[in-house]
Amino acid sequence: MYNDTMAALIQKQKDFYRSGVTRPYEYRLRQLKKLKEALVAYEKQIIEALRKDLNKSEFEAYSTEIGMVYEELSFTIKHLRSWMVPKKVKTALTHFGSKGRIIPEPYGTTLIIAPWNYPYQLAISPLIGALAAGNTAVMKPSELTPAMSSLLAEILGGIFEAEYVAVVEGGPEVSQALLAAPVDYIFFTGSVNVGKIVMQAAAKQLIPLTLELGGKSPCIVHSDAPLKLTAQRIVFGKFTNAGQTCIAPDYLLVHHSVKKELVAYIKEAIQEFYGKDPLVNPSYGRIVSEKHFQRLTSFLQNGSIVSGGHTAPDHLTIEPTLLDQVTWDMPVMQEEIFGPILPIIEYDRIQDAVDMINDRPKPLALYLFTREPEIEEMVVESVPYGGGCINDTLMHIATPYLPFGGVGESGMGAYHGQGSFDTFSHYKSVLKQTNLFDFKFRYPSSKNGLKYLRKLLKP
Repeated sequence: MYNDTMAALIQKQKDFYRSGVTRPYEYRLRQLKKLKEALVAYEKQIIEALRKDLNKSEFEAYSTEIGMVYEELSFTIKHLRSWMVPKKVKTALTHFGSKGRIIPEPYGTTLIIAPWNYPYQLAISPLIGALAAGNTAVMKPSELTPAMSSLLAEILGGIFEAEYVAVVEGGPEVSQALLAAPVDYIFFTGSVNVGKIVMQAAAKQLIPLTLELGGKSPCIVHSDAPLKLTAQRIVFGKFTNAGQTCIAPDYLLVHHSVKKELVAYIKEAIQEFYGKDPLVNPSYGRIVSEKHFQRLTSFLQNGSIVSGGHTAPDHLTIEPTLLDQVTWDMPVMQEEIFGPILPIIEYDRIQDAVDMINDRPKPLALYLFTREPEIEEMVVESVPYGGGCINDTLMHIATPYLPFGGVGESGMGAYHGQGSFDTFSHYKSVLKQTNLFDFKFRYPSSKNGLKYLRKLLKP
């Protein structure tokens, strides 16, 4: 568990942070630029590691991981100075003569536990926020993507001392040991079940944390949606990374009047994107492990397969699959799918779709396809969810201007852009009082103190 080596690493990071080296703007900026230079230099190796671990094509690797990290870094470098400036605030009449300000302060030593599905982007993006905010960081990559885990250790170990940024490789036992460490902040991305374990560990030491989890993210297609375009955007969102995306549409709620036509367009888009036989497409992603593959193939027994359904066990690949006639009590509807299987459920009224979603835990994402502003407003106002898109899928995660995070069982906290800086910063409130005069009525010895207080603080 939490051994002497781990304890020594955490203490080194704490000592380095307490030296004050990480706090100046110039230091933070220099480290972010150094990180960017290294990532650019290693781009080919990053692409190769993603292919080894998940069979990601160069296009998918760049569009969903590498390019997003470049954008996040550039945005952070550009805006860092303004984010760091203390914010002056007004003071109440009772505090006349004083000045108030809010100072963004680093937490100290942070722990980042990264997942396997986007093992590069979901490791580096929170690291950018941690360093921008002036923290040190210990990163634990996923053991299920060993090529990327090893490469992250090589890249970050080559540009940063372990007292500032350290990569610790290993399995669940290493994560457990790190969660027992007295770090100052935890950032975890992963499943709901493991998120509960992380939160319990943090609670034992009252360590603040961010949880980026998942859940069953719905996709609603209303009767007025442009069906061919809608189908293409659903196929993009669902089958990117072979469906192993925390914000992928988990299931489809489609108005009964357009279901048949939409399904036909989805089949057409699958063939356009991945060919007649996706299992032999060298650019189609594979499932991360045998265990996950077996779990997903068991879902193929649910409902009726209207498209796809073939598998290649030797390569851990599953065709993009559509399931019709599913019910809520089937296993495929009881947990997050996290794979290339899309169940389809009909609805008659938009309120029916809203009720089905709200009867279940709050999702990480929601997607709605409609041309009607009234429908859009009704769904956005009625359904709690982490974030999402109107007439698109996934794309809300790709802009640094929108914070990304969950709600309820899908997570807590948010990041991206200034949201990352805010997540890894404690906002310290400071009131500076004047010494030029004093209000005696605030003291218990004041004869008329209560009268003055009642005048100032009246209901």
